[in-house]
Amino acid sequence: MTRLDATHDPSRRSWLASANVATCDFPVQNLPYAVLRPRASHGPFRGAVAIGDQALDLAALAATGLVTGSAADALALAAEPTLNAFMGAGPAAWQPLRRALFALLAQGAHAQDTVRACLLPLADVQYAVPARIGDYTDFYTSLDHARNCMRIMYPDADVTPNFRWLPQAYHGRVSTIGVSGQRFHRPHGQFVPRGASAPVFAPCAAMDYECELGVWVGPGNAAGEPIGLADAEQHLFGICLLNDWSARDIQVWEMQPLGPFHAKNFATTVSPWIVTMDALAPYRRPWSRAADDVQPLPYLDAPANRAQGAIDIQLEVLLHSAQAQEAGRAPARLSGTSFRHQYWTAAQMLAHHAAGGCSLQPADLIGTGTISGPTDGEAGALIELARGGQRPVDIGGGEQRGFLADGDTVILRGWCEQPGAARIGFGECRGTVLPAMAPAGAR
Repeated sequence: MTRLDATHDPSRRSWLASANVATCDFPVQNLPYAVLRPRASHGPFRGAVAIGDQALDLAALAATGLVTGSAADALALAAEPTLNAFMGAGPAAWQPLRRALFALLAQGAHAQDTVRACLLPLADVQYAVPARIGDYTDFYTSLDHARNCMRIMYPDADVTPNFRWLPQAYHGRVSTIGVSGQRFHRPHGQFVPRGASAPVFAPCAAMDYECELGVWVGPGNAAGEPIGLADAEQHLFGICLLNDWSARDIQVWEMQPLGPFHAKNFATTVSPWIVTMDALAPYRRPWSRAADDVQPLPYLDAPANRAQGAIDIQLEVLLHSAQAQEAGRAPARLSGTSFRHQYWTAAQMLAHHAAGGCSLQPADLIGTGTISGPTDGEAGALIELARGGQRPVDIGGGEQRGFLADGDTVILRGWCEQPGAARIGFGECRGTVLPAMAPAGAR
């Protein structure tokens, strides 16, 4: 686990005034990474760090020579068009660069004018997916989400027995992962309409979002070589917001008995900014199981995970319908919860992933699964909030949603705050559902 140091000191301020605003996502204690370029540019993307309402262009900073030593070597990797090499370099590169960037951006730093010349306004940049993702695995690790979904059909149901013994997951599709702002067409698929006895092939009629986090893998492991839970944190680079869009009607039909296919492979949206595990250190929480609950097998248990495995990341979901956008109405807030409620930790997910001999690579992406909490209003998916579409949710302006409509934009936001620590944020993850395209052969 990362130890707290001067870069976490909540009393420190930046010489950039926008980074000191109380509600700012990107104070000097955060310093998340993204890949971007000026909006009007056709030049190469490059690594960047967010500070206030600006992005620090790491390629431009590297050219100044202000960063030296091992931090300079790390800066060269972080400035590349993708973050793969930087993620793979591990804590020995991540931590010196964090300290060097903090020193350059904190109040009282030298060479402020030189660093200021490397800044780009966030309002004027375009983003790319931060790394070349080799593999994407989506977990299913919220006990509250799993039970809520089961109880839509069976009010007294519990999760399947294996849920409490292992972090469940399926392998997702990399080719349709997009960055915030992604717009995708409602997918076609095969499903059985309500009241019918045979399936049809048609546009999804039960489109949903899933409020998740994306965990980015740092250094990988050789095939056949497991990663122990005690070492798993050294393989975790950082966390972003993730929306795992889901076609629920297609999902119900095709998951008998195997996992999701068409229901999940058409779009996944990630936020552009990756908040590092170092920045999240002040918000670690103990992870535990009730004494009468199943306790993990030894390979999924470790003292450090018990002491600090959970992370208190606050999350909220907003929906901005096409009608609301046209009328100038603000998005409707649907729910809010925290990642601290998750039944399995990020480290346990990674350790279980590698336990069977799977080789992980830098910039592999792990989805946490839908994040829901134990109380009303903490559901991370519309299927829970609207009870499978049976109790539509009021989104204002006379509109209701059982599932998503064409033109709906879903916005995920995340942040961490607590007394004695600086508030840090994740920015937002935004995606929009477009009408289905005509099926092949009908165009």
